[in-house]
Amino acid sequence: MHHPSSPVRVTILLLLLPVLSGVASAAPPLKIFLLAGQSNMEGHAHVRTIEHLAMQEESRPLMEAMVQPDMTPKTHPRVWISSLNSQGIQSGPLTTGYGANREKIGPELTFGYFLQQRLGEPILLIKTAWGGKSLHTDFRPPGAGPYQFSEAEIERLKREGKDLEEVQRLKQEATGVSYRAMVAYVRAVLDRIATEVPFYDPQVGYELAGVAWLQGWNDMVDATVYPQRGQPGGYDEYSTLLAQWIRDVRKDLEAPNLPVVIGVMGVGGPTHRYDGEQKRYAAIHQTFRDAMAAPASLPEFQGRVIALRTEAYWDLELSGVVQRDAKLVQESKRVGKEQQWDDKARQAWVDAQRGESFTERERELLRKGVSNAEFHYLGSSRILGGIGRGMADAMGDLISQ
Repeated sequence: MHHPSSPVRVTILLLLLPVLSGVASAAPPLKIFLLAGQSNMEGHAHVRTIEHLAMQEESRPLMEAMVQPDMTPKTHPRVWISSLNSQGIQSGPLTTGYGANREKIGPELTFGYFLQQRLGEPILLIKTAWGGKSLHTDFRPPGAGPYQFSEAEIERLKREGKDLEEVQRLKQEATGVSYRAMVAYVRAVLDRIATEVPFYDPQVGYELAGVAWLQGWNDMVDATVYPQRGQPGGYDEYSTLLAQWIRDVRKDLEAPNLPVVIGVMGVGGPTHRYDGEQKRYAAIHQTFRDAMAAPASLPEFQGRVIALRTEAYWDLELSGVVQRDAKLVQESKRVGKEQQWDDKARQAWVDAQRGESFTERERELLRKGVSNAEFHYLGSSRILGGIGRGMADAMGDLISQ
């Protein structure tokens, strides 16, 4: 037997030192994910719509990510979020209330929860989202150059008697404002990460690990910028801008291979299921979705950018009831005008018709499932929660590659 201080024992310890030091520094860098976009990334699902998740067994995992069994908000201590939106700056452990206001949620809640579960390590979310922002102007990437007015736009402005120079000056001032605010906020959070994020280890550092993008409504409905919308190639400029946005984000954040999940606009659900009034918008919606997904097919982005069709998370049962109810309300206005009803009488008629025309489950869906307009995914925590989980799954797949 050798004495502990013998040369052989010392030699063995010296040989083991690199291995032991490797174990000590095996903790991975803190993974950071950027969530960016306009109002649907902000999130307009009121927290009361979480109750809707209990009505469908397949939605219970989403519900468990959001609330405790007693329906109080669940907090996820291994996911930190720092958010900038129209309400200002908010940060803390991930929970409800990081949507457009403190009573709403967006995709961030399920995105953070399910991605952390998959990675098995703490993560940081940096969310920058503002309602009513376009890619062609507000989020316009610097590499795309200044906004160029088309000849048709210039002619229209002249016909309307507008001061062309003033309009162009204002457009120049607005161009890229949201993009620059996004990049500036990410950099600001990274500068203060050691004091803001409680589980950050400066000895290990951090890694920008992915971006999730959910935007598009303002571009899709803009017939001035996209006069051929609804026709093949009508939204090609959006595809070009989004591809450049990805390149510029990677450059400005110094992350050349940053994975990106494009949340393709899916309001209304699959276009082949459109009926009634919806059909008139099917071509516009579909061509825009295809243009939004197109950058993921570019050779330079293969394996690092994925397009997630959020139409897959649309709730057809809920939207069907909402559409029927909207027709009922519209009919009440017509009848009320004929009968000269006041608002109270008209509401009483609507309530009576709901009692006769809708089942108890359908009335419950209206009470619990919807809190906003269709273009905000009905303000449904089931839809936005599904989108967040889908984005997390897609991001996990990109990282595993």
